[in-house]
Amino acid sequence: MYNKNSKEHESRKDESFDPVNPAYEEKQLNNEVTSDKFDEEQDNRSISAARPTLSDKGVATIIFSLKNEVGGLVRALRLFQEKHINLVHIESRKSKRRNSDFEIFVSCDTDHEQLKELTQLLRTHTEVVEMTPFENSTLPDDDLAGVPWFPKKISDLDQSSNRVLMYGSELDADHPGFKDKMYRTRRKYFADLAMGHKLGDPILRIDFTTEEVRTWGVVFRELHKLYPSHACKEYLKNLPLLAKYCNYSEDNIPQLEDISHFLKERSGFIIRPVAGYLSPRDFLAGLAFRVFHCTQYVRHSSDPLYTPEPDTCHELLGHVPLLAEPSFAQFSQEIGLASLGASDDAIQKLATCYFFTVEFGLCKQDGRLTAYGAGLLSSISELKHALSGKAHILPFDPPVTCNQECIITTFQDVYFVSESFEDAKNKMREFAKTIWRPFTVRYDPYTQSVDILKDTTTINSMVKDIRHELDIVEDALNRLNKQL
Repeated sequence: MYNKNSKEHESRKDESFDPVNPAYEEKQLNNEVTSDKFDEEQDNRSISAARPTLSDKGVATIIFSLKNEVGGLVRALRLFQEKHINLVHIESRKSKRRNSDFEIFVSCDTDHEQLKELTQLLRTHTEVVEMTPFENSTLPDDDLAGVPWFPKKISDLDQSSNRVLMYGSELDADHPGFKDKMYRTRRKYFADLAMGHKLGDPILRIDFTTEEVRTWGVVFRELHKLYPSHACKEYLKNLPLLAKYCNYSEDNIPQLEDISHFLKERSGFIIRPVAGYLSPRDFLAGLAFRVFHCTQYVRHSSDPLYTPEPDTCHELLGHVPLLAEPSFAQFSQEIGLASLGASDDAIQKLATCYFFTVEFGLCKQDGRLTAYGAGLLSSISELKHALSGKAHILPFDPPVTCNQECIITTFQDVYFVSESFEDAKNKMREFAKTIWRPFTVRYDPYTQSVDILKDTTTINSMVKDIRHELDIVEDALNRLNKQL
């Protein structure tokens, strides 16, 4: 996270980051739990433990209710220790069911047998409220042993969209809004809305406060001064359309429901509200189904040009204009499709490629460099820096790019430039072929699901569909020739 007291970091005070940021996930998941005690009076605290290793285990999540009594949490956590279960993430929050209780959210690295035994023990001390499937469980129904769980239809995203690395109301001590009780209450409101959202639900319209609109207006106004000379042509083409159809303006924060409808008509993407950071695996999986997980809260008003996490200014000004572009939408989806069922190492490489393209990518247009990355297009200082002629710029090459360090505290050490979206897409397609999976996937837009191509039967079915599409092309060409 950004340290406001460090001069080294001052140049990046208007930066924003996306939920898929692999560097941020690394930070969140590598903080070890070192204390044997837990201050139960401090609600909304989170602790993250070591990243789980690849094995026959998986990451399961458990939410259990804990009475507000001294030592209750310590006793419950001791059960994990006795079963030798590694904690990946843990946080507490006030129970929505009973005001006198706490709810404890735990992600743990375990197997089915351990989880069964642990759940039985927990029920003797607590009330187990909810348990989600293994994140890295195999798919026995599809005979894909050892393959991490992944959604096969768009409704499966309901299982993963709430697996946030931290609740949206959780703030670090150096966050601008950490000491602002009203702001934290507002953040919890947005987080609860997102956590309760299911596929098919309308996105609730928000009555943004005067302060939130004012903060949005500062960011909107300052960035629009740079867009004509710094943004790519596709971005500049779609921005006026968003003003027309979604009421993008300096004095109005657009509604996600309106934006989702607009994107659906333009590129097939839809918006899904999210409470906070998702893991790279879960975020990329959404892209595979043309679903963009989008935060809805606004950064703190004390520093409108800085946010230590993605907020609605970053999402709506950085990402949305290009998600309305069909070629860019397809590029984003193909990164998502390549992630389904991939190993942790492959996910990290894909997330890094996403970071240096969709977040911080540059492209060549009319003989000059322009920006298409959302992290740049929502950051005044870094947008200027990346195109100042002083930044280190290399050609986008996925095998090289995937090993570049992602920096979240200051400007990137290097930026990658593509000749076009088509060029970036073709390179990613070739790179995806190098990622080992015992199958490949094909997206079916009619059912909004993925076909798993792992044997001759499924491949032959796809060939029949392709032949039908080719028949349509042939018929169109024949009709065109008759008119000539």
